[in-house]
Amino acid sequence: MSIFSYHLVKIPFSTAIKAICINPIPKNTKGLIHAEYMSSMTLGSAIVSTSRFLIQEVVVFAQWEDENALDDYLQEERFGRTLANGWHVRLSFMREWGRFKDFRIPEHKSELDGANSPVIAVTIARMKPLQIPRFLHWGRPVEKLVRDHPGTTLSLASFKFPNTVSTFSIWRTEKEMTDMVHGHNKVPKPKRHAVAMKERDRKSFHFEFTTLRFKPISESGSWKGQKNFVPNLKEN
Repeated sequence: MSIFSYHLVKIPFSTAIKAICINPIPKNTKGLIHAEYMSSMTLGSAIVSTSRFLIQEVVVFAQWEDENALDDYLQEERFGRTLANGWHVRLSFMREWGRFKDFRIPEHKSELDGANSPVIAVTIARMKPLQIPRFLHWGRPVEKLVRDHPGTTLSLASFKFPNTVSTFSIWRTEKEMTDMVHGHNKVPKPKRHAVAMKERDRKSFHFEFTTLRFKPISESGSWKGQKNFVPNLKEN
């Protein structure tokens, strides 16, 4: 059964610049279905700011044929060992909205163990270049909503030139996440996400876009001195 993984690691600036130009994860990597190499962004930060584009903070979102393929990559490949020095979470697919053709969506859908189980959401899109200003106008309020929401334990955005954007968020419970999506939160301006989705439906920002929901399997390593971001989950 295929699994997904989400990785965070900080690398030297020169290495990061090289990796932007030459993807360090070859498409023919054994056991790899697809991987996106991106740079981190701080959700909700100003468009022109040092926290908007964090080149040294690397994000990798990948799908693998199975966990053995991921283990082998982290142990045997040079860039895999670099990723192993950071933080990552392993993910079992639950739901998909939209479509992103490079990933192979599994037929089997996992279910959470209970109503209070944690859940992880990933969005990824290929932007229409002329729609980027409009996307930022509607998207930044949603970024701030997710960033500041009490139901998240870790949230961030990422990008890859010229037009790939993505978000990642860990939620304490599925209900807290779905309440955010539908604007049923006791937070300031709770309907920011719902309003932005209506605008997207009116006129799309993207060539392709998907929201993926996952059940976390396991978590490994640390990020910025912290670990155990996923509540009630084993650490590898």
